[in-house]
Amino acid sequence: MKILLIRKQAIVLLMLFTLSACSMIAIFSQKAYEQATSLKVDALAIMDKASEPFLKHQSEVEVLRLNIDKAYEYAKGRPKNDETTHQWEIIKNPSRNSLGGFLKRWEEDSILSAQFINEAKGIVSNGFDAVIGLESGKSKSTEGQKQ
Repeated sequence: MKILLIRKQAIVLLMLFTLSACSMIAIFSQKAYEQATSLKVDALAIMDKASEPFLKHQSEVEVLRLNIDKAYEYAKGRPKNDETTHQWEIIKNPSRNSLGGFLKRWEEDSILSAQFINEAKGIVSNGFDAVIGLESGKSKSTEGQKQ
């Protein structure tokens, strides 16, 4: 009798632990996933243009920055989404070796070398892949698909 009670308590504790662990991360958002994949394509396409003068593409860069800021704010506004939000912070930060830093350098130097562009694209691509991976790894409940 005592063993059955202990077993039931252990099962209840295990279920509570499992449920609390599941609630520590945001649920999947189709919108966030589509934002990340779309912005990755946009960012890499704009980076290819960095062998030309920055001023020629300044308006495109500003649109990209604005869209990155929107994706960051969307991620930041979602509950339990700290890891993804942090990755967006890295991507957009002009002091980091990601998209924000690349765009700042392009703006300062006007033209960048093909070798630098290609190396930077790998880093930026990996950053976006981290966001995409974090989002696609989340639970895909019905509620999450509405976000």
